[in-house]
Amino acid sequence: MPNEQRPWHKSSYSSGSGSCVEVAEGPTTHLRDTQHRAQAELNLPAHEWSAFLTTLTR
Repeated sequence: MPNEQRPWHKSSYSSGSGSCVEVAEGPTTHLRDTQHRAQAELNLPAHEWSAFLTTLTR
């Protein structure tokens, strides 16, 4: 799916500084820097993203 059609969202913890990461979750989770959206993004299988979030909340 092209970047424009993915349901991107920022963390609720993001401040107004513009230094944020956006995420589009699905079978593959996509992450990108809001200041460099057109550049590379990180893509993870959904189970790896879920494990990452679980680790953060422990």
